[in-house]
Parts: sequence; structure tokens; C-alpha cells
Amino acid sequence: MKGVILSICPSARLVDLTHDLLPQDILAGALALESAVPFFPAGTVHLAVVDPGVGTTRRALAVRVNGRYLVGPDNGLLTLALGPPEGWSAVSLTASEYRLPEVSRTFHGRDIFAPAAAYLATGVPLERLGPPVTDPVRLSLPGCQIDGGRLVGEVLDTDRFGNLITSIPAARLEALTGSGAAVVELSGRVLSIVDSYDEGGEGIPAAIVGSTGRLEVFVKAGSARDVLAAVRGAAVHVRRGA
Repeated sequence: MKGVILSICPSARLVDLTHDLLPQDILAGALALESAVPFFPAGTVHLAVVDPGVGTTRRALAVRVNGRYLVGPDNGLLTLALGPPEGWSAVSLTASEYRLPEVSRTFHGRDIFAPAAAYLATGVPLERLGPPVTDPVRLSLPGCQIDGGRLVGEVLDTDRFGNLITSIPAARLEALTGSGAAVVELSGRVLSIVDSYDEGGEGIPAAIVGSTGRLEVFVKAGSARDVLAAVRGAAVHVRRGA
């Protein structure tokens, strides 16, 4: 893919966001894009390939949003980077002159997505890559809700440190009633919410508002995933303490 990009756009500066995602993990890819895209300059082309549907009829997309571009499969991977259902434009990558002459059934990252990203980087207008798309596939993401005075969410993902990222935005903590400090319940444990990783005790799970604005669970110098044996989908409750 990098060879294709540099052959079309030799001046491209390539930055690897991550190659550590589990195979076929579309949600993890969407979360990675959400955390990174806003911090790149206008004009950046983000190429993302988590594509278990390669070779099928799923569409290939290029999107312009907030002055940046996204290129990838239309399988929900771009959901979180798109944001609200307005303020972006998208096309289906069907124009043959902006892909490789031969397209394999198994490597659209090289044959379709990489050329499209490179041509966008050279200044080719988005609209020349294919017809408009107004209905990109979006993931149905877990959220959180108030139930019996508690915020109820779930574990969305685990990062490389074993931290558990939840579906509970920090802003929702204000919805909790009561006067005690907020605590988190996960895997039968009651966890404090702290202001830094250093405030967590050695080997003791705690919660913190992470860099994406979501509540996360961590273990200082350890792995919350291992200590709590928690996986994606595990229930997370937040309540006021006594």
C-alpha cells in the first residue's frame, strides 16, 4: 500500500496510526480513527482498512469531513470519524482511472483504497473518484442510560495497556443524583474514580476519564483486562457512593 501511494504521490508523508488491531475488528478501527483524526491538520488523508468484506459488494468510500479526507470500506469503520449525519460528503470509489489496472479479490487496500488516497493527496477532487454516497454504513454503538439512579454502559474496547474503554462519556456523570463521590461497578468490584494513573493503587483497578472523554478502567502498572477478566460488552455501572 505504501509503495502504491508513493508511486502516485512521491511527496506524501506517511504516518502509521496503528497496526495493532485484532483482525476484522471494525469497532476497534473506528475508535482508533475517532481518537486520531481531529488532531491531524486540514488536508490530511486518512486511509483505514479493516475489511472483512473485501471482494464482496460492499462499497469503497472516500469522504471529506472538516477539511480532511477518509478512505476505507463502507462497513461502519468510518462511523465515529464522520460524526453527525451532516457536514460531510462521500463518494463510492468506482472510477477506474483512480485505482490500479488490475483489482484483486483479496487486497482492495492496495488496489483501490491506496490509489484513491494518493490521488486525493495530489489534489484530485473528491467528486472525480466516483458517484456521491449519502447513506454510508454506520455502526450501532453501545451508549449509556440512567437506570435506577445509575449510569449503565458497557466496555467498548481494550487498549494495548489493558485499559478498558467504556461507552460512558464523562459528561454523563453530571446526570447522577446524590451527594457522594461517583464510583464504578465492574466485574463485581467497586472502583474509585481518580484524576491520574498514579492515584491508582498497585494492582487495584480504578477509573479515570480518558483522553477520548470516555470513562476508562485501569490498573496502575498492570492490566485491568486481566485483573477484572472483563471483555467487550461487560456491563459497567456508575453510581454515587454513600
